[in-house]
Amino acid sequence: MFSSSPSAGARLSLLHLSIAGILWGTAGVVVQLVAARTGLGAVAIGFYRLLFAAATMLILGLPARRRIWAAFRTAPVAVVAAGAGLAAYQAFYFVAVRLTGVSIATVISLGLAPILLSAAETIRTRRRPADAELIASAAAVIGLVLISGATLDGARAGAGTLGLLAAIASGTVYAASTALSRHTTQGIRPLHLTTLSCTAGAITLAPIAVAQGVTFTPSLPSITQLAYLGAITTALAYACFYTGLRSTTGSVAVVVTLLEPLTAALLAVLLLGEPLTTTAIIGSLLLFGAVTTLYLKPAPSPEPSLTR
Repeated sequence: MFSSSPSAGARLSLLHLSIAGILWGTAGVVVQLVAARTGLGAVAIGFYRLLFAAATMLILGLPARRRIWAAFRTAPVAVVAAGAGLAAYQAFYFVAVRLTGVSIATVISLGLAPILLSAAETIRTRRRPADAELIASAAAVIGLVLISGATLDGARAGAGTLGLLAAIASGTVYAASTALSRHTTQGIRPLHLTTLSCTAGAITLAPIAVAQGVTFTPSLPSITQLAYLGAITTALAYACFYTGLRSTTGSVAVVVTLLEPLTAALLAVLLLGEPLTTTAIIGSLLLFGAVTTLYLKPAPSPEPSLTR
């Protein structure tokens, strides 16, 4: 018999968010393989990722198409904004990576989100976050910095002002999209929201991707990898993310999903042969400890807010 206690519900939400972060973390290695096979740019790959995700969800949701359409009519602006947020976050992040390097882009875009959300939630509720949440957030951001090795890209930062602005925009959009999605999940089922947001995101990103170039010579490995990016690291991952958002705060959610860079770093070591430095080990332990702290002392579920 399942427990219905608040702490059990909070831990289940954290589990969904953890799965989302881990699945997102597997995308980096696959994106590198797709880029090598197809010659596609990062934005084009992001477009195909959302396109395959939307196709997967639309096929699976065919029997529930009327309910999905009804969900869209319930909050069309919020749904479109959630999809546009998916597209904008990826686009800004890819620009930041190109201009400043992976490390700086990752630290700023992912590290800025929990800080912004914590500040916004403190202002909105007029209540300071719990000590465990503050400690976990600080440890997670420090761990992220150590894993990414931001100082290694420092030479590029001085000449990448536009890239830094893109990274800040990426983190801000990610935070705003998370807050909006958390609000929207109170009135729309996670699977319906995943279907609608992925579809809207693919449509939003299409013009940029087409301008960059979306043609490539298809092969079974490349199609399989794109399908994995869409069906698993996007459709399934965002279904878990939206489910977890229903019963936790946005700031806690983005801290837990920082398992993404931790997973990516471990896969890079195991599959790509990248060196495992002492700094990366310390950062990984800090990140893992931050998420463990949230599991051991889960925050009470926030009061639900209706979209309508």
